[in-house]
Amino acid sequence: MKDIQVARGLGWVSLAIAAIEIFGQGTVERDLLGVDEHPLLVPALGVREAVAGVTLLSGHTITPTLAAGLWSRVAGDAMDLALLAAAAPRTRRPGGFVANTLLVLGLTGGSTSSTPSASPAGWRWRRST
Repeated sequence: MKDIQVARGLGWVSLAIAAIEIFGQGTVERDLLGVDEHPLLVPALGVREAVAGVTLLSGHTITPTLAAGLWSRVAGDAMDLALLAAAAPRTRRPGGFVANTLLVLGLTGGSTSSTPSASPAGWRWRRST
């Protein structure tokens, strides 16, 4: 699969996650994660996810803007994992919590395997081996 297709796929995944986080915030917190201490946090994460998704879908070629979208996904995934680690001791739904953490880890792997890095020759795509 071409790297641009992976990036666009991640863009669509980001938009789907954003919709769930923004419009299903209570369900995500209570039913999936088993924590509901910060009612504005999940929708805020959804907005961040939506921006990353739109950025990834905005181009059809490899550009610095697309690179920024991929790097924002990686940074967002790191933030999500840090928040999950902080919330883990307080979850009331360990099964759903673990499933969501595994999902974030999988998406992080997809994001990092497609993330461009700067080189003197211009933007190049790093491929997973």
